[in-house]
Amino acid sequence: MNVPVRLGPAELSLIAQLTAAGAPGEAERLAAAGLPTRKVESYHYTDLKTLLRAVPELVGKAEGVSPPALRVAGAHQLLIANGVPQESGTVPAGVIVGTVEGPVLSTRDDVLVRLNSALVKSALRIDLDGSVDPVIQIDRRTEGSAAHAPSAAKIYVGDNASAVILETYSGSDGAHVTNHATYLALGKNAVVTHITVDLSARQATHFATNEYVLAEGAQLRTLVIHAGANVSRTHLFPKFAGKGAHADVTGLNLVSDGQHADITMDANHAVPHTSSKPLFKSIARGRSKAVVQGRLVVARDAQKTDAKLMAQGLMLSDEAEILTKPELEIYADDVVCGHGSTCGQLDEESLFYLMSRGIPKIEAETLLVRGFLAELIDPIEDAALNEALSAVVDGWLAGK
Repeated sequence: MNVPVRLGPAELSLIAQLTAAGAPGEAERLAAAGLPTRKVESYHYTDLKTLLRAVPELVGKAEGVSPPALRVAGAHQLLIANGVPQESGTVPAGVIVGTVEGPVLSTRDDVLVRLNSALVKSALRIDLDGSVDPVIQIDRRTEGSAAHAPSAAKIYVGDNASAVILETYSGSDGAHVTNHATYLALGKNAVVTHITVDLSARQATHFATNEYVLAEGAQLRTLVIHAGANVSRTHLFPKFAGKGAHADVTGLNLVSDGQHADITMDANHAVPHTSSKPLFKSIARGRSKAVVQGRLVVARDAQKTDAKLMAQGLMLSDEAEILTKPELEIYADDVVCGHGSTCGQLDEESLFYLMSRGIPKIEAETLLVRGFLAELIDPIEDAALNEALSAVVDGWLAGK
């Protein structure tokens, strides 16, 4: 016997928006299933039916834009305001910027992916070729009063090309609900660093989906930083589609009292001789919650896969929660795969050592936290970008 789903205000708003956008099929699907609860495995720790109480109206045209939340010296900025790609002007050598109609993500049984695909009408498209310099910054801003703002970007990096791509999410101080999508395809032997930083207003809700496809020999480094919204979730879908492809998939949850941040990864090693090293860290203080879920899937034909997943947490208060769930789903028999998870508080002996040498307690704690995060930030080679990311961490530590 099928029991009808009780729909809340958020679901009713989304159903109305989908219907108005010409997606009645998705509206009917949401009406039948509702938003995912903890009964849905991939949302077990991020119950959207509970966390998403209301969804404001779909965003309108941006009347103005706020200052960038993160400035990186020398970076070339591309702006998406209220979901709409803006004129780019002159672009660096090796960069072609345009727009593409329709969804950018692959079809998946995921409510946030389906919502984004149904509601996004025009996406930013970027083609990168050769050694691209400087850093390419996609600045996604949601301006005006509280709004539901979907946006999307589709990025192609050519064979043997290299690039550093930074995406930042910010905007006005409103209770926005944002749903961003990025599709990033790496050509043969391409080398790419892709960083996403949520600096949304504290009362906002931030969702993002990043899909990666790696061709033969492609090398990818990613870093997700949650440091803004009250509720944030980034879902990562890396697919290793070519021999010799490798990815360092990393992420950082920074949460304070009342915040909930979730990084979830589904990595698919689809062919032989690929490797990955996912590393996720969380720091929680006050009554906050950080979530890391990571799944490594190794296909039957993906022999010689080398994949190791690690999640680490640091709790700065007794009320903080850090929840991790690493998973392995292996169908090949000649692989080296593993996962691990650790969680704890600052080491008292290290803290005592620093304080015994005249370093004040707060400064000593900051040094230990920076040490905990070093292996996420240090690999970012661009000096200005490294400095900007370090400033995000320092600002959070200072309570800003």
